[in-house]
Amino acid sequence: MSEQTHQTDYDVLVVGAGFSGLYAVYRFREAGLTVQGFERAEDVGGVWHWNRYPGAKCDSESIYYNFTFSEDIYRKWTWSSRFASQKEILCYLHFVAEELDLKKHFQFQREVVSAFYDDENELWKVHFSDDVTVTAKYFIAATGCLSKANVPPISGIDQFEGEWYHTGDWPVDEVDFKDQDVAVIGTGSSGVQAIPVIAKEAKSLTVFQRTPQYAVPANNYVYEHDYIDSVKKDRSSIRELMYSTRLGMPTDRREVSALDETKEQREIIYEHAWNKGGFVFPTAYNDLLISEESNATAANFIRNKIRSTVQNEDVAEQLCPEYYYAAKRPIFDSGYYETFNQPNVSLVDVKQEPIEVLTKTGIQTTKTLYDFDKIVFATGYDGITGSLFKMNIHGRSGQSLQEHWQNGETVQTYLGVATDDFPNFFMITGPQSPSVLMNMPVAIEQHVDFITDLIMNAREKGSTNVEVVQAAVSNWSNECKTIADYTLYVKTDSWYTGTNIENRTSRFPIFVAGFPIFKQICDQVIQNDFEGFVMS
Repeated sequence: MSEQTHQTDYDVLVVGAGFSGLYAVYRFREAGLTVQGFERAEDVGGVWHWNRYPGAKCDSESIYYNFTFSEDIYRKWTWSSRFASQKEILCYLHFVAEELDLKKHFQFQREVVSAFYDDENELWKVHFSDDVTVTAKYFIAATGCLSKANVPPISGIDQFEGEWYHTGDWPVDEVDFKDQDVAVIGTGSSGVQAIPVIAKEAKSLTVFQRTPQYAVPANNYVYEHDYIDSVKKDRSSIRELMYSTRLGMPTDRREVSALDETKEQREIIYEHAWNKGGFVFPTAYNDLLISEESNATAANFIRNKIRSTVQNEDVAEQLCPEYYYAAKRPIFDSGYYETFNQPNVSLVDVKQEPIEVLTKTGIQTTKTLYDFDKIVFATGYDGITGSLFKMNIHGRSGQSLQEHWQNGETVQTYLGVATDDFPNFFMITGPQSPSVLMNMPVAIEQHVDFITDLIMNAREKGSTNVEVVQAAVSNWSNECKTIADYTLYVKTDSWYTGTNIENRTSRFPIFVAGFPIFKQICDQVIQNDFEGFVMS
């Protein structure tokens, strides 16, 4: 290993070049701070750089899945359809970077391997994989909630002689599935999106399912020019709606209990929501994630849809989930269930037929040896904390963030932006913020604005060190848990709770009361002179 070299003295160091990183670098630059961004990919895009798998799309409607801070940028960009593809979203992020002249503030193909807070000098030392160390006063994690791919610990993966891929780390070059025997392991959001596309091309497709999913039609469509023109002219009111709704976009829940309407009325509501697609269905009633009885009405409706769509009765029953609907991330599909009617597609339930090992030629289960040319791992991410732990961050006295949070089992933050004993370290849409339960660009703008205002407030007071007091962290974490415990989220294993990661105890590090309440709390903190933070 070569001797380390040192680069010094940025005010702000930002890790990540997706939505969070781009806006953070822009805001810090405009505030007059020296800022440098770092990104392990060769260009901007963040998670949308890596998620190139077939069928990858956003599940927020595209006219809301963008920045709204700049009217100029909002009006210059045109989305093609209701749910934008990965390729189009990546083009959008490149467009934003060019419009704001941000790429010159980033260094690409630079991956963080560790970061240490220097108590004596009150700065962060961030170490990269090329043996370079960079120092900065403020260290910003703009790494996203879903950027550390989770490859399950299946033995034999190195001996498989075919090609294998992970949906969260897809190659830049297009993967050819034509005339190939293909396996897809996993049926979360990426699997549900990829499976129908791969099935159209592959000679055979075998889906290995651990947990069936409730998938609601996306019902994507191309935008009309007149509609896009009207949207562009109405940015201010659309932005206001986005900032005032629970999900950060105008599709908000009906304030009616599912139990307040008759079965016949519910069927009409659900059928309408099913046909509209997207988040209209999970917001059909206001208590689907609170009342088990209400939730059952939605779950039964979807199960009946599965049974009426999938022709093979045994396969249909295997595809029917039994857990609470929407307590996992709601999934929107484009022909997922219909795919299982194709003669080249088969389903393996790994709870009934567990995978034992990958062989040279394929997958050995407890019952059968399957031969494959290609294997796709659609096994998701180490969500919420995985991207943070990957950077090996150490605060005061050398304690790592992973130790501080007991490997993610006792996550504690203040407002999802900071944690105690890690001075001048800030997270964008971090644990215990609304994060993945809402439209991310809205949350990102609000978080970055809050962090920028906090840092500038400290500097105006002559302070260069910003910390959060432990009592504020403890109180906020308790509040998040108290609210979450009223919901069905905590009663369902999911990547929300971290139980998709082997040997991790369930936790739920998300603020569930909705974005307007969260923003109101943050605004109150600002009005109270950033109550909960200490500046020195």
